[in-house]
Amino acid sequence: MSSAFELILLLIASYLTGSTPTSIIVGKVVKGIDIREQGSGNAGATNVFRVLGWKPALIVIAVDIFKGWFPAAVYATTLYQGQPIDDIGVVQILCGFAAVLGHTYTVFAGFKGGKGVGTLGGMLLALFPIAVPLCLIVFAIVLILTGYVSLGSIMASVSLPILLFIMPPLGLANPPQLSLLIFSLLMPWFIIFTHRGNLSRLRSGEENRFEKAMIFRKK
Repeated sequence: MSSAFELILLLIASYLTGSTPTSIIVGKVVKGIDIREQGSGNAGATNVFRVLGWKPALIVIAVDIFKGWFPAAVYATTLYQGQPIDDIGVVQILCGFAAVLGHTYTVFAGFKGGKGVGTLGGMLLALFPIAVPLCLIVFAIVLILTGYVSLGSIMASVSLPILLFIMPPLGLANPPQLSLLIFSLLMPWFIIFTHRGNLSRLRSGEENRFEKAMIFRKK
């Protein structure tokens, strides 16, 4: 088997792994509904939380994270034995991003999936095991202060390349591979693109808030 053909098979496998429509399956099993026809209409963990509660949402986010982690951590590092790409980070990015695209444009649900944040988070956890927990702290702070999940996701993605630049001089991590650094700079643009509808609602004041997350809000 040629290395190029092997890589194509891995990308297809990664896409199909990411395409598993977790929230749609959970919606059908738990309440017999199509989650895309409820709440915000998005096939993601946030909408599952709004419609079905935290327990089904926890299942969805856990599986969605795994869908992004597994291709980048396992497919790319243990199954790929090709020679054309010396930088394994490139293969990890390709497999992980194929999974994210599978989640966002799932072949099993008419190419209409979620925004890909959870799956992207799993991919990033495989690529940046130190920086990602710090990004989650940024997400939590923004969510607590504003109540906006979408804004927290965007700010967390923006913080990733900043952290990758400042951690090595501080002795907190080794310098990342060039491919991973370039990817970290491109990733926020993808998150902003998938959240363009949310940004429009934020500007118009129509974006839904998670009031319960705003623990410092005035009663």
